[in-house]
Amino acid sequence: MKRMKHVVSMIVSVFLVSTSAGWAQDSVKLVLDGSTTVGPVAKAFAEYYMEKNPDVNVTVNESGSGNGAKSLINSTCDVANMSRFMKVTEFSAAVDKGVLPVAHVVAMDGLPVLVHPSNPVSGLTIGQIRDIYMGKITNWKDVGGPNLQIVVVSRDTNSGTYETFHELVMTHTVDGESVKEKIKDGAEYVGSNGAIRARVQSTPAAIGYAGLGFVDKSVKALDVNGVAPSPLTVVSGKYAIARPLFMFTNGYPKLGSHTYSFVTLHLTEEGQEIIEDIGFVPVTKY
Repeated sequence: MKRMKHVVSMIVSVFLVSTSAGWAQDSVKLVLDGSTTVGPVAKAFAEYYMEKNPDVNVTVNESGSGNGAKSLINSTCDVANMSRFMKVTEFSAAVDKGVLPVAHVVAMDGLPVLVHPSNPVSGLTIGQIRDIYMGKITNWKDVGGPNLQIVVVSRDTNSGTYETFHELVMTHTVDGESVKEKIKDGAEYVGSNGAIRARVQSTPAAIGYAGLGFVDKSVKALDVNGVAPSPLTVVSGKYAIARPLFMFTNGYPKLGSHTYSFVTLHLTEEGQEIIEDIGFVPVTKY
C-alpha cells in the first residue's frame, strides 16, 4: 500500500511539474515570425502587451510571410505573421507535422504604388503598372512623366506582399484565360517594405509598392484606376490593390492564454487604435 501511495504521489508530482512548466512557458515567452508588413502591427502589439503583462516576453522576427509559415509548421514560433493566406502546400506540410493553422485577420491593408515626390505622374491604371513591371513601358515619359528610364523595384519572392502584387496586378485575363505575367529581368528585389520606401525616396525614377502603413511624405502614393489608396477605399473595395493581414496559430488558442489574448488584441478598442496609428485599417471599422 505504501509503495502504491508512493507511485501515485510521484505521478501527481510529475503531472504538476509538467503542467506548471507549461503555464510558466506560456506566461514567459511568445514568439512571432513572418511578414515585414504585419511586423509594425506585431511590434506595436508586443510593446503594448508586455507593458500590460510584465511577466511576458514577446519577440517579433520579420523574415517574410513564407518563412513565418515555415516557422509555424516547424513549431519554432507561436504566431506566424502573414500578409497573404497560407498556400495549399503550406497547409499540407503543416498537417503532415500535426500542426493545424488557424487564421486570424488582424487588419486590412492596401498596396500603394509609390514614386518619388518629384515625379509629376499622379496616377496609373493596373494595366500600366503591369506593363511597367513587365518591361513593356520603360520610360516615365510614356505615362506623362519626365524623360527618365523607370527603375522597377519589387519585394523579394518570399514575401506575401510580392505574392499579393503578383495576384492583383501581374495576373490578368487573356482570351478568357488567366495569365500571370513575370516581372522584367533587371528589376530590383528588396527584403522589406521599408527598403522599398527607402529606394523610392532616394531615386527620382523609381517605382515600388509597399503596405499602406509605409506611406509618408518622403514618397508619393499614386492613384490606381483613378482611386487613391486610403483606409476608406481599401475597406470599401474601391482601391484595387488591397488585402487582409493575418496572424496564424497552431489550432485555435486556448481561451485565457497569452496567445489568445495577443491574437485577439485587434478586436479591442486599444488594438484598433494601435492599428490606425500605424496606418493600417482595423477590421471593425467602416
